[in-house]
Order: sequence, then structure tokens, then C-alpha cells
Amino acid sequence: MTLLHTILAFIVVLGTLIVVHELGHYWVARWCGVKVLRFSVGMGKVLWSRRIGPDRTEWALSALPFGGYVKMLDARETDVAGLPPEDLAREFTRQGVWKRIAIVAAGPLANFLLAIGIFTGLYIHGIPEPAPVLRAVPAETAAYEAGLRGGELVTAVNGEPVRIWSDLRWQLIQLAVGHEAAELQVSPGQAGNASYTVRVPLDGISAQDLEGDFLGKLGLDLARPKAVLGKLMADGPAMQAGLREGDVILAVDGAPVVDGVALIELVRASPGKPLRMQVQRGQQQLELAVTPAARQHDGKTIGQIKVEIPVAPQMVTASWSPLQALGRATQRTWDSSVLTLKMLGKMLIGELSWKNISGPITIADYAGQTARIGAISYLSFIALISISLGVMNLLPIPVLDGGHLLYYSLEVLTGRPLSERVGEIAQRAGMGILMALMMVAVFNDLVRLMS
Repeated sequence: MTLLHTILAFIVVLGTLIVVHELGHYWVARWCGVKVLRFSVGMGKVLWSRRIGPDRTEWALSALPFGGYVKMLDARETDVAGLPPEDLAREFTRQGVWKRIAIVAAGPLANFLLAIGIFTGLYIHGIPEPAPVLRAVPAETAAYEAGLRGGELVTAVNGEPVRIWSDLRWQLIQLAVGHEAAELQVSPGQAGNASYTVRVPLDGISAQDLEGDFLGKLGLDLARPKAVLGKLMADGPAMQAGLREGDVILAVDGAPVVDGVALIELVRASPGKPLRMQVQRGQQQLELAVTPAARQHDGKTIGQIKVEIPVAPQMVTASWSPLQALGRATQRTWDSSVLTLKMLGKMLIGELSWKNISGPITIADYAGQTARIGAISYLSFIALISISLGVMNLLPIPVLDGGHLLYYSLEVLTGRPLSERVGEIAQRAGMGILMALMMVAVFNDLVRLMS
């Protein structure tokens, strides 16, 4: 059932992005007066089609789902001999260079507009996310040296307002890529009083750190509730040791327990090992010995005391007015596009691993995961993939929209179109580059799947 759910979620993502991209080409082609012969979702053999409209455009579903195309009346692909003058005037290569640029650019632009539309709707609706409250900061980290200790509420990064945890992470990852310092405006409590600014240097974050938990390396993590015990199982080590629901675990073996997550990690790491727990029960402080039971999990032996420990962070719902949401969505789309280009640049110069390139298997996996989390996560994922698709299509690689835009830009500069011979060579080279990238992406997907 999970596999079916993932496949359906992936089909919706892929279908939406293909249709929107190709509709961009289609609408602008029609607006520029170019005759469209076929609009296909999918590549290869046509499985189903229907002709619609005054031009009898063929709307088709094709066999290979990874892509789509808009086939226009084009003398390079279709014999136009014998066509009436009114149809010849609508042939693609007879259009001015700026019309051709508009038609080609419309596909990626449609992907960016889709992302802006989705983000705008989400920002107006409201996004429930953890509040940007910091967990206890480990010593000898950049955040600790900057003066952060934990419990602070971050309200801005370099002057940009922060309302939810993803805002904080997004601002910091952009600064880290550019090796800029982060000026965090924080307040010591959630009331927002007596705010102050701390400067966290990010020059210690390498490109490799960006592939993992770079916030953890800085010493920044999301605050979690105290280690308060929930429901206890009757036959569990916690109840046998005398622990009760509502007890607050202050320390284990003399070491302070930061929160519920820290307690869970301690217990899991101590199968069969007696733990001395300092407990707050009402006005009393007790010390009880608990020995976690050993249990096999994913091929490892972990400890378990059979008690519920709430770890959900404090949540807030952030929403914006329609105008603010549109501005924020546009900025997010722009920032995501720039970040994608920066990351690609770091891959090209060897600062970042090519393992970061993902293919259809990883996209399908994330589509299934976000769909199971909820509509907001799923729609956000579609928006981000739409941005990535728009950026990738604008790369100056022949066979992609960016390659065609490069041809037409050269035509604007030189006053004459690219020769057919050069175009053919470029197309073959571009196809080779594209196939190599696809092989890298699929290889990375298979490695992730096996690991």
C-alpha cells in the first residue's frame, strides 16, 4: 500500500509539472500566432489522442511518462511545401527571434509561476511549523561562542524576519553557501522582550557540511519539551523502577538531561545498563535506578524503558496577507533558483559532491513521504521541484530550453541564425551531457535506496 501511495504521489507531481511546463510553451506559441500540431504528455509512441480546436491540435498521452512536448509547425521537422500562405505565416522558424525566445522561455517561466502560486496560497492559508526556539547549545560550537545558550527565540536573520523554524534554516543555508556571517536577532524568552543580536560566523561550514546537518555543526537545534514521562506500560522497566506519569527527569548518572529527545537517546544507548535518574515529582526530588531492557531494532541492540516521552516542539501557524504572501512567494522562488545555481556551480568546481544530484527514484520517494505528512508538505514539495525543473531547463545545454535560448541569443547578437551543422553537433553533445547527468542521478538514487 505504501508503494502504491508513493507511485500515485509521484505521478501527480510529474504530471502536474509536465503539463504546466508544456502549457507555458503552448499558450505563448498560440499568442505569438504559431500553429501547434500536437500537445503530448509523455514521450515516444502515442497511446491516446484527440484533436481539438480550430487548428485541430492533437492532444495526446504517450508511452514514456518522463517528459512531454509541444510540436509546432516547423519547417525543420515537417514538409511545408504546398501549405497555404496563411499556414506558412504561422510556421515557427518564420517568426521573429524575440517571438521564438518568448515561446521557448515560457515553459520554465510557467514552472516558476506555478511555484509562486503554490507558495502564495500556502502563505495565505497559514503554515503550521515549529517555532524558531533554540535547544540547549553545545559548548565549543559557533553558536555557543556567539553567546547563545538555548531557549532563545530567533526573530530575524540579517534583518529578515523569522517566524517559523524553516525560515531560520532557509536563511542560514543561503548565508552558508555564500560564506557570510549570520546576525541573529533573538529574545531570551518567547515573550519577545529585551531582544538582542548575536553574530554567528558561518565560514567554518564546508560544502560537505551542507549535505548533512550543518545546523548541528553550528550548535543550533530545535527546542523540544522537557523530559516529562507520559503513559507507562505495566510490565516496563520504568514502572518497575517506581517512575510515574508526569515525572520530570532532570539528570541521568549526574549529567543534566536537556529534554525528552536527550533522554530517549540516553536510554537507547544503554541496553541492560543501570541508570541513576534524578526525578522531579511535584515538590519532591527523587533518585531512582532504571535498567533499560535490551531490544533488537534494525540490526542493533537498543535500550527501552517502555514509557511515552513527548518530544513534539512548540508549534505556531504563520500566515500573511495576500500581498505579503505574493511578495514572499516570489522572493522564495527567486532565492531557491539562485541557491540551486550556486549549488550546481559548487559541483562543477568540485566543492560539492555529485551525490547531491537526485533522480526519479528519490523524487518519487520524497513525493510519497511528503504526501503522507500532509497537503502543505506535499504542495511545498511540488513547488520546490517545479523551481528545480525551471532552473534545469534554463541551463545552456542543447536539447534543453536553455540551449535554444542560447542559440537565439547568439542570433540576436550576430544578426543571423546558427548554422544547421553547428546545431546538429550541439544537439548531439547536449544529448550526451543530458544522458550522463541522468545516469549519475539514477546511480545516486540506487545507492540511496540500497543504503
